Amino acid sequence: MNNQMLLMKTKNKICTLTLNRPEKQNSLSMELVELLRSALKKVASDDGVRAVVLRGAGDKAFCSGFDIGSLPTQLKVEMDQRLESLDQVESLLQQLVNFPYPVIAMLNGFAFGLGCELAVCCDIRIGAEDIRLGMPPARLGLVYPSEGLQRFIQRIGLQGTKEMFFSGRTYSGPRIKELGMVDYLVPRNELEKFTYGMAEEVADNAPLAVKGIKKVINLLLQSNRLDETQSKIAHEIVRTALLSEDLQEGQTAFLEKRKPRFKGK
Repeated sequence: MNNQMLLMKTKNKICTLTLNRPEKQNSLSMELVELLRSALKKVASDDGVRAVVLRGAGDKAFCSGFDIGSLPTQLKVEMDQRLESLDQVESLLQQLVNFPYPVIAMLNGFAFGLGCELAVCCDIRIGAEDIRLGMPPARLGLVYPSEGLQRFIQRIGLQGTKEMFFSGRTYSGPRIKELGMVDYLVPRNELEKFTYGMAEEVADNAPLAVKGIKKVINLLLQSNRLDETQSKIAHEIVRTALLSEDLQEGQTAFLEKRKPRFKGK
């Protein structure tokens, strides 16, 4: 691709998408979100691609989350922009979930927040043994969108989701696999070989069968979604948190690298 924030390479029916912001720990700016959406749309129409590997540049970070420094710090004045950003991010996550062929997350480094959900939206997650994962929205004063919480519940279960989101802990070692956040943890020097070996197995199978199986699985998962009334309630809860002083304090504290002082309003 022309923009070097996202690298795209296709070989042996496998497309590799690399988040290429190592200086920002591969965090997702809105520009990178849009680049990923465009790339996934393009690859989805390419019958020569039978599997996708999503990874981060370098060996430190898969994705450190949303680039919080790119958000405005004002509250009510920028609400429309904040909500629009949430919609664009959700559109990207849906593209990953509904991509025609399997998507494999190669967790070559830590993944926090939105980076963690990127991995959850992939069909298979393979990580190096020394990675760290975490979901810090409660530490920032943010109510996570219902669609995201539902995806975590589907992937790691209700109790695992409660623990991750209530505690805001950073996880490492075997506990990552125990939670169900990854399917495999392998030595770092074996990560790439293992991941692409899995991708080759997927890509070599009957394409119509693989596409069909993934589509049916996604249809089965949709039965647990919120109805219209419940969805409106959940979105209003998210909106209230976006307007809160706590969110502004959490964001400011994060940028200033200090402990936030929340007031509950």
